[in-house]
Amino acid sequence: MLHSVISEDWNSLLAPGGILFAFIATVFATAKLSGYLPKDAGREYAHDGKLSAGKPRGAGIIFVLAFAAAAFLFAPMKPEIIIYLLLVVVCMITGFLDDASKMPWGEYRKGFLDLCVAALTAMTFLRYNSNTIRLALFHVQITIPKLVFALLIVVLVWVSVNVTNCSDGVDGLSGTLTIISIMTIYLVDRILGTGEDFSFLILLFAVCILGYLWYNATPSRLMMGDAGSRAMGLFISIAILKTGSPVLYIPIAMVLILDGGLGLIKVSLIRFCKIHILNHVRTPLHDHVRKVWGWSNTQTVYRFAIIQIILAVAVVYGIGL
Repeated sequence: MLHSVISEDWNSLLAPGGILFAFIATVFATAKLSGYLPKDAGREYAHDGKLSAGKPRGAGIIFVLAFAAAAFLFAPMKPEIIIYLLLVVVCMITGFLDDASKMPWGEYRKGFLDLCVAALTAMTFLRYNSNTIRLALFHVQITIPKLVFALLIVVLVWVSVNVTNCSDGVDGLSGTLTIISIMTIYLVDRILGTGEDFSFLILLFAVCILGYLWYNATPSRLMMGDAGSRAMGLFISIAILKTGSPVLYIPIAMVLILDGGLGLIKVSLIRFCKIHILNHVRTPLHDHVRKVWGWSNTQTVYRFAIIQIILAVAVVYGIGL
């Protein structure tokens, strides 16, 4: 009994320390190491893409490694959690290598690597967790055959990584949306009593992104690149899986899905099916609202964030009924 009380008191002191460490480490490391990052060449087809030319790119390597360090130092470690952390780091490294490459990696190469990470995530999750999911908004549980569930997890992870990556194009946008999404997942965990071994990691990851956003708010000093956006997408997918309610990914990450996903659908249909859709819509959507509707970068970030917050409030209220 005494050991339990001491352990709880120690955790109550250790957790806030870990959160402060994660933020300070990210801010300090970014300030000191950003000069060593590769420089962006500007994106020819993105709205105002040339304005990013010359800025340090690939800052995801800094905040993801700061997160991993904080997690290993302050969070309880279990084999499952260790594997997830390693996969997030691997996803970050593949993105950073692309950021640092003089010739951008091809879509098929990146897609294959994402598929490998997604498969390993599915294997790990099903090794340590049930194949029963909860439809939290309807208070219904469904057991899915493991093979089918594994395929669905692969799809979830691959989609999350790529839509989050495609949403990275406006200073602070993807980072802000990711924070809203994972903090919504944190609240879902608290309401449903799930993901206890992962909830603290959500807080650590959120404050590391905040440390990056300290330098990325318009006008930004640096960019996260694929190193950050791909790791964020993977983390979101793992976090939603740990709630036991993976279907909630749709409303919780709806803005990311629409912003980055419509472009993926549009390009895929044109390339593989010769079907043309959304001919008058620029994708990602953040380019459309800036180029066609005349929104500023700040308006884009705030309005996209507001929409996602409203959806988050609806989700939290719905599962709490």
